[in-house]
Amino acid sequence: MDATWKRYRQASKTAKTRILNELCEATGYHRKYAIGKIGRFEECGKPKVRIRRKRKQSYDPEVMSVMEKIWEEAGYPWSVRLKAIIGLWRPWIRKRYGLTAVQEAQLLRISPRTIDRALAGKRRGLRRRLYGRTKPGTLLRHRIPIKCEHWDVQTPGFLELDTVSHSGENASGLFAFSLNLTDIGSTWVETRSVLGKGEEGILEAFRQMGGVLPFAVQAIDSDNGGEFINHHLWRHCEKEKIGFTRSRPYKKDDNAHIEQKNWTHVRKLIGWDRYDTPEAVQAMNDLYANELRLYMNLFQPSVKLIRTERRGSRKTRRYDAPQTPLDRLAGMKGADGKKIEHLMELRARLNPFELAAIIRRKLDRLWKLRTVRRMPEKKTTDVESEIARTLSRNLGSRLVNPKAPRIPLAGVSLG
Repeated sequence: MDATWKRYRQASKTAKTRILNELCEATGYHRKYAIGKIGRFEECGKPKVRIRRKRKQSYDPEVMSVMEKIWEEAGYPWSVRLKAIIGLWRPWIRKRYGLTAVQEAQLLRISPRTIDRALAGKRRGLRRRLYGRTKPGTLLRHRIPIKCEHWDVQTPGFLELDTVSHSGENASGLFAFSLNLTDIGSTWVETRSVLGKGEEGILEAFRQMGGVLPFAVQAIDSDNGGEFINHHLWRHCEKEKIGFTRSRPYKKDDNAHIEQKNWTHVRKLIGWDRYDTPEAVQAMNDLYANELRLYMNLFQPSVKLIRTERRGSRKTRRYDAPQTPLDRLAGMKGADGKKIEHLMELRARLNPFELAAIIRRKLDRLWKLRTVRRMPEKKTTDVESEIARTLSRNLGSRLVNPKAPRIPLAGVSLG
């Protein structure tokens, strides 16, 4: 093996192949095993240090910086959606950042996978936890049917509804809720804020949103909260010929579409602070009904799940091409043509970067209206204090001397 190794070190690539063939034939070694055996001989000195080749940088650093700024301005969207946003916002990107023709071509050429690699570090710090305060209602549950499956529709007007609480750390008293609805076919979203979730207030907010939708409402699907399962909303749906279904209690997956919009259109912007004043509700509605509505529905592309493919334990989701809710509505039957035409003209006049700046200013004013109201501290009774002191002495003696006898707690059973 020693002689073979020396010949192998000094041989050319063609000669190395011939030497390996001879060694394998003579010893019966597997080819990879023979290569490993040869590599373990050290008589020739230290092996050469292998210098790992660096990946060639394909994009201008300035282009990547602009891409990151657009990602932040657009509200940190998924890479596939961000690529669609770059194409949609192209005229305003050109004016705002003054890119050269070469840089603009590079920006349009960036793939979603490259975007994921470039933004991986910054995306980790943006993850948050969601929670809700939905409680099942008790009225009309026997008259409103349960719907478990998702709507498979090609026309607008089939809505999912939900409320998002703004109670902060203290859920007592009266505080604001955001009523959120999304259209299954077009992904159009409308949001309004109400103080408390009284039946009449929720119905009035629903009527306001229905009046500005660019299509007629065909059916609604909600959870089992009392703000939806009540006679006011039931009678309104009966009068307007609107279908009304509800999800199974405590099954959030039945309303997966609106649960997603609760994050992207409410929690991600408003946060988890407490808002319990009319001024805060008015500021929210000023944001929801104006700039945010236009920004999300006219300038933010979204994807829709087409199908899910399963191969063994691996699940792959297939989505359609990213489109804005407005563009989806424009190709659907049942949309209001006049409203769609007006919105198309409005989008041509608006600047998404200016809309984003206005949204940030309004959010800054809204955040100043939050209420700091923490949970009241629980008063400890004399019995609880005595139990705590005895337990502390017991644990303390055991830590100092593990063999010390346990001190029983008078009148207390720890199971």
